[in-house]
Amino acid sequence: MANIEEIFAVQKYIEPDKDMKGDTGRYGMVSSAVKEATEAGNEMLKKGGNAFDAVIAVQLALSVVEGMNTGIGSGGFLMCYDAEKNETRMVNAHPKAPAAMTPETFVDENGDEIPFDERSTHGTAVGIPSIMKGLKHLHENYATLPLETLIDPAIRLAESDYRVHGLMERTLELFDHRLHEEARKKFMPGGTHLKEGDTLRQPELAHTLRTIRDKGFDDVYEGEIADAIIKAVKDHGGIMTHQDLLNYEVIVDEPLWTNYKGFDIALPVPPSAGGIGVAMQLKILEQVDISQYNPHSLEKYHLMAQTLQLALADDNAHIEDTNFTPAPLDGVLHEDYIKERLEQLSAERKAEKKEAGDPWKYQEEGHSDREQGEPSGKEGMETTHYTAVDQWGNVAACTTSIERIYGSGIMVPGYGFILNNHLTDFSPEPGSMNEPNGNKYPKSSKSPTILFHEGKPFFTLGSPGAATIIASVVQTIVNVIDYKMPIDEAIKDPRVYVTPDLDDQWEDGLSDEMLEKLADLGYEFDQSFREVGADTRIGDVQAIMIEQARDGRLYGGADFPRPGDAQGLD
Repeated sequence: MANIEEIFAVQKYIEPDKDMKGDTGRYGMVSSAVKEATEAGNEMLKKGGNAFDAVIAVQLALSVVEGMNTGIGSGGFLMCYDAEKNETRMVNAHPKAPAAMTPETFVDENGDEIPFDERSTHGTAVGIPSIMKGLKHLHENYATLPLETLIDPAIRLAESDYRVHGLMERTLELFDHRLHEEARKKFMPGGTHLKEGDTLRQPELAHTLRTIRDKGFDDVYEGEIADAIIKAVKDHGGIMTHQDLLNYEVIVDEPLWTNYKGFDIALPVPPSAGGIGVAMQLKILEQVDISQYNPHSLEKYHLMAQTLQLALADDNAHIEDTNFTPAPLDGVLHEDYIKERLEQLSAERKAEKKEAGDPWKYQEEGHSDREQGEPSGKEGMETTHYTAVDQWGNVAACTTSIERIYGSGIMVPGYGFILNNHLTDFSPEPGSMNEPNGNKYPKSSKSPTILFHEGKPFFTLGSPGAATIIASVVQTIVNVIDYKMPIDEAIKDPRVYVTPDLDDQWEDGLSDEMLEKLADLGYEFDQSFREVGADTRIGDVQAIMIEQARDGRLYGGADFPRPGDAQGLD
């Protein structure tokens, strides 16, 4: 059992520097991947709003300042803790496929898989934009401030000359080939990439935001914005209809609950496989007792990699939209199954590929004979995460995305936002697990997470990064609970990511000696994401810690690849 007093004993005032952004506070905290969005959320707390007001304002502001990763056309998962009701709920605002989608959507007339860049920038890749329905649910059920107040910072940002940040410049250098004509007009005026320090004014997006302000979130689904979305999708060969937009509703679920060393953890349920992946890895690590090893030891990195491989193997084999295929959620976390998977681990044995197990024998009912397909390999290369805590103890953690950086590359003419390509999160192979189908959710790895101690939230976090989300969330939790790191160090500590097929990524910070030892164990260091990805780290963790014992003192942290910040309210 971990000692929470020891965890808080090491927390400290966070000194901001070029590699870390963070803050302490007593009456609220907001953390996001772009400073201006954090400021928008903090503005709501200063106006007397709660955590849910703050995250609505953050998402709307990110639509302006991080439009390559999220926006009006995005979707995601929101984990919400209502302090007054002492209730935690997961809001599924994930994009769904149009009714007309079929399992053959992403193969050609010969049955061959259409290349990823081709299928992901086509209108058929666009899932029903869903995050605005998620914000509507928050506004109607949790928030306290009027929509006009919540959306005002985003409108101001869109109407002003916004200074382009380095993240946008890097993403354009790498992904300009994904942009269709309308998007190129915005991000490549005159055919030249926007660069850090350039200014960007977005009147079309400001018009969209004012329309939402005046007519409500529903205009995205049944008004002028909806008409523009459907036209843009169909102009690019898509199959989405007005009825698909009208039919979309968010789903409010009980979270997936697990426990790690005495802390209860709320995680998303399918169609996100992130929650079960995080839970399974933590269950295995608890049996290993990872804390017995030095946090920067060979044994720790080796065991962390192996447990991640096992979790990802089972995620790939057993998890998809449970409306189509049952998932062995109880079996995967069953005590006997965890013991069975433990036999695959060794602190000394060389690295090797890992296969999925059979958790169905530990499941009371249900079974799936669906064969595992090839993962898309490109799922959600980037996303964004943000979180807020208020003075009353409410917590909101949100992970949203347009899937690939710049999504489908299809910008809605006259409205200034990019549509997602979430439907290429499906495996393209007909008949396989996570195959495309009408009214189906593609599988996700998003994992907005809240940890509780004795029934009260004490830590909330999440990350972008596709399947690497699981690695980022688990390793940050272990750094806090097992290694008693201050929140800024827990986020900054180098992370590892290893797939079941032994594709490896390792962040800077490991010594040459350690890299050599890991190479001797069979790990090959793939850091090609430095050329093909827009960030310099695995994931981008945003987190807040809540200390109940000292007047609710809050500690916020934001990772450093992006221009984000955590800001507290005193």
